[in-house]
Amino acid sequence: MLVESKQDPSNALYSKTILAGDHWMKEIKKGQTFRILDLEGNQAADTLFYNAHDPSDRYSASDTVQRQAAVYLTTGTGLISTEGNTLLTITADTCGRHDTLGGACSRESNTMRYDLEKDHMHACRDIFLCGITEWGHGMGKRDITCNINFFMNVPVTPDGKLTFADGISAPGRYVEMKAEMDVIALISNCPQLNNPCNAYNPTPVQVFIWD
Repeated sequence: MLVESKQDPSNALYSKTILAGDHWMKEIKKGQTFRILDLEGNQAADTLFYNAHDPSDRYSASDTVQRQAAVYLTTGTGLISTEGNTLLTITADTCGRHDTLGGACSRESNTMRYDLEKDHMHACRDIFLCGITEWGHGMGKRDITCNINFFMNVPVTPDGKLTFADGISAPGRYVEMKAEMDVIALISNCPQLNNPCNAYNPTPVQVFIWD
């Protein structure tokens, strides 16, 4: 459901532009509002969320889909953790559909889906690993699990298969969430060049936090 926000970016407590292929990781406090802005359109922002006080309690794609009885995320969706907690709630969305099934690209999936010569290309799982290693705090590779692909269009076919389709986002569209507890957000701004999720042209996204 398309809902615009009343938040003013000029009044944001924090803002940061994340370049294509870069990572970003930060704690968002309970009650704060968090926005991801698609600056140039159709840029997939692969995102993981964790309970800031117990990172083993993390975003769960299966619990989120089951709780809302829908496979796509939009306004009103609660992002559910592995322990059944609501990490964040989507409060505004000008894109209308975000994927929670397609997962993050990896060098292995790139070679399987596209070509063995794609092995050298950057991928979101590697970018997640860079971010989480830099963050430290006892977190590591085992903490990289099922993620959200904000702004990415992954239709489910009638026979239950996933397809990667042209994006439905556009420059200036955003998704905004309220933190229901202290959470850690980790973003890999996807460098994928092999499918339409980034319109074959990875671009920056911008994040904002308001009190």
